[in-house]
Amino acid sequence: MNLPLSFFSIALIALLFLHHHHALASSHFEGFDAEDDDESFSEDSTELHHSLRPPPITQSQSTLPDPEKPSSEPDSKPDPPPPSQSPPKKPSSTSFDDLWDEDEFEGLPETDESPVTADHPTPDPEPASESPDLDDVVPITKKKLSSYTVEIVSVSILIAYLINYFTGRRENENLALSWATKFGLKDSIFEKNFSFLGVGEGEDSPLLLKEATNVFKFYASGRRFCGGVLATMELKSRHDLISRVYNCVVPCKDEISFEVYMNEESMDHVVFAVARKKMAKMMHKELRDLQRFGGVVAVPGGRKWVAEELSVISESKEVAGDMITDVVLDQVFGDKSFEKFGKYFISMHFSDQLPGKHRKMLLFKFALPDAKHMDDMVRLVALIPYYIDLIGRYKLSSQARNKTDGARQKAAQEAYKELENVRQEALQRKKAEKKKLLEEADAKLSAETLRKREAKERARQMKKSMPKVKMSRGH
Repeated sequence: MNLPLSFFSIALIALLFLHHHHALASSHFEGFDAEDDDESFSEDSTELHHSLRPPPITQSQSTLPDPEKPSSEPDSKPDPPPPSQSPPKKPSSTSFDDLWDEDEFEGLPETDESPVTADHPTPDPEPASESPDLDDVVPITKKKLSSYTVEIVSVSILIAYLINYFTGRRENENLALSWATKFGLKDSIFEKNFSFLGVGEGEDSPLLLKEATNVFKFYASGRRFCGGVLATMELKSRHDLISRVYNCVVPCKDEISFEVYMNEESMDHVVFAVARKKMAKMMHKELRDLQRFGGVVAVPGGRKWVAEELSVISESKEVAGDMITDVVLDQVFGDKSFEKFGKYFISMHFSDQLPGKHRKMLLFKFALPDAKHMDDMVRLVALIPYYIDLIGRYKLSSQARNKTDGARQKAAQEAYKELENVRQEALQRKKAEKKKLLEEADAKLSAETLRKREAKERARQMKKSMPKVKMSRGH
């Protein structure tokens, strides 16, 4: 009686233990049906295998006792079999993140390491493209800008050139118009001394002719002793960016030159020039008439003379003394007046031996002030009509005229000899070229042709050397 009772008690205890262990195992996998058979599990697994990538397997140490390891404490009771380690049923889904639930897998250790798969390790996730690193963006931007450096510089220079062209052209036009307004309109110097002003025909003709962006011309006529006056303004090339930069390094001035075409009968033998010393030295060296007829005039004693900064070149002292009058010294060329009014004076040149169509001319060259200070050159411009009348009425003395006539005859003979030399050199050059052409033509001929030509030339020479016999008929 006692033996069956004890056996029944042991079986009841084992049954209770197995039930308790099964309840513990099911608490770890809530939401999964433990009674599903292996066939349904295999079918679901197949469907998930085709629809999803296998989720990463989390490895962790189990808190359940290991049945393979022997227990450290002796126990008479046999160890219960471990619960089934088959993976739980996985519902079909399009994303593994939707399957994860922290409350669903209780008791698993949390790790910060990325999950590792058994067969294929999961690659590292790519960095987010939405937030690029600033250290990578800055070099790329610099590289793009550096690749267009040449284009940026070229476009900048082109824009600067265009802006400078229009502004520089406007500055030159304003300067030329300021001069024409001051000296070409009513009650001005040219209006009082000339009958016709302007570059065209008629009363409405323009005062200025624009030949280039920095070159303007003005013409006046209708005065005794001369055919007319042509004024040429050569201004700085302000429209050219390179010239503007060059002018900043090497300064230059705006200049205006006057050419007075004297009548043939109104100008005697006069070769005369006044300029600053450095300019006068260059003119004496380069200009043919000053080099041949003129010489530097020393300061005469006992009378007023030009300022120390100026030098006078003349054919004779008589001409120099007659051209440098007291009126001119008081107005411009004296020491005090030149310091105040002569800062824009460059040179003055009168000659009846100039090369070209017009041999008798008066040449004046002045620097132009800015548009606001045109009054500073009024006295310089007033020299033009003054010297037209002075030269037109001037007559040399008989002694000076004899001297100038001899010099001009000698100059004419020298000019004729030079012309003959040039003509002879041209003839010699032409003969040499012709001889060279004949030699080149002979080089291209055959030997037989050359032999025949030599024989013909020899016969001609023999015939020429034979004495001539004169025959007469007898009656």
